[in-house]
Amino acid sequence: MTRQFELKELIRSDNFIDGQWRAAADDARFAVTDPATGTVIAQVADSSPADARAATDAAARALPAWRDLLPKERATILHKWNALILANQHALGALISLEQGKPLAEGRGEVAYGASYVAWFADEATRIYGDIIPQQQRGKRMTAVKEPIGVVAAITPWNFPLAMIARKIAPALAAGCTVVAKPAEDTPLTASALVLLAHEAGVPAGVLNLITASRDHAVATVADWLEDSRVRKITFTGSTPVGKYLARESARTLKKLSLELGGNAPFIVFNDADLDAAVGGLLAAKFRNGGQTCVCPNRVYVQAGVYDKFADMLSRRVAELKVAPATDPDAQIGPMINIRALDKIARHVDDALAHGARVLAGGKRLPELGPHYYAPTVLADATHEMLLCGEETFGPVVPLFRFDDEAEAVEAANNTPFGLASYFYSQDVRRIDRVSRALQAGIVGINEGALASEAAPFGGVKESGYGREGSKYGLDDYLSIKYLCQGNLA
Repeated sequence: MTRQFELKELIRSDNFIDGQWRAAADDARFAVTDPATGTVIAQVADSSPADARAATDAAARALPAWRDLLPKERATILHKWNALILANQHALGALISLEQGKPLAEGRGEVAYGASYVAWFADEATRIYGDIIPQQQRGKRMTAVKEPIGVVAAITPWNFPLAMIARKIAPALAAGCTVVAKPAEDTPLTASALVLLAHEAGVPAGVLNLITASRDHAVATVADWLEDSRVRKITFTGSTPVGKYLARESARTLKKLSLELGGNAPFIVFNDADLDAAVGGLLAAKFRNGGQTCVCPNRVYVQAGVYDKFADMLSRRVAELKVAPATDPDAQIGPMINIRALDKIARHVDDALAHGARVLAGGKRLPELGPHYYAPTVLADATHEMLLCGEETFGPVVPLFRFDDEAEAVEAANNTPFGLASYFYSQDVRRIDRVSRALQAGIVGINEGALASEAAPFGGVKESGYGREGSKYGLDDYLSIKYLCQGNLA
């Protein structure tokens, strides 16, 4: 029977290196707090470069044996890990809600979503095919085979503390790589719990290592991985400035990188759209995790013919959303992750109002609930001079921009350095073909607000990064191609 853990059993405060839980080398610690209340949940290891190096040492030692396992042997371990994650869905969901703040239903949903990547890549481990190259000369055989790239460093954000690290670790392990990982300083406990379950599932010592570090120490700690030639790949989800830093600093050892970076997603509603579906899709896409996702619509363009009706329908629905701590079973929007996030949201709304926007719903902090709550907000009459047009708000704020024709909407949607996700609603099949091809994004939602799937490639273009996660393409980022040429066969 698959073991089930109590919530308190899942909370680990040390690093996990070479199969053991260890304090930081200098025994330093930092606090992880509940964003709903500010209460300290745990004091976790505050790592240094020495801890990063110890993790790399363990991963490098473990690589040959893990790489040489049969793919089906690695797959068996990953399937056991998936079963453990699902068996502990309620405890893991509660832990996500505790340290990240999202409602309990969303926390449990994230567990299932993260587990889907583990299950997917467990199966993909047995489908790493090479190629026989058609013979070019007599007596010569040419083949291409795929091999694990080596030690992988995974660096993950706070907004999906289980799903983001699962969809990096799972393909790495499936490919035969070993892993060193650092979760975000705001939400390290969920990642540690996930590693605990991987160890319980039989992942050998040294194959999966995790260290935690505070915001003050993270850059120096990760720098050790950037400089170490044994680390052959960096996979990162986070901001574009940090992604550029990782690319620049890892260039000295020419590591392979997968970067899933910032977004500024447009959401376009044409006159011929099904407005009920468009409102529902926007609510699903925008208010998941309180607007704190990289694919959340940040700019909503509504054609003039339906602008007023859509604004009215949307603002009524948004005003009904319940803001509350994750402990409230009816909560739909929880607290923002920290005061910096809340201040940015307030700054964007204040700037929009100063430039002529109107509040249709929300538009204010909710201090009666706690220091990190902001009301779900709809703003009318948004313009491109506002900060929220060029910067990702990362919160529950919907600015509505008015447009007249298709070309104008597409030009505005693409007028950003980013290109992660785009959305549009239309019932015109010819327009659907034109706009889907014209939008500059790695992911396009057509009459759909929920995009993510373990079977689909996830990633962006332009300054939203490169590489793909999920799908059969996601495994390729952890593999290198070796060409074999055998001669004198005639």
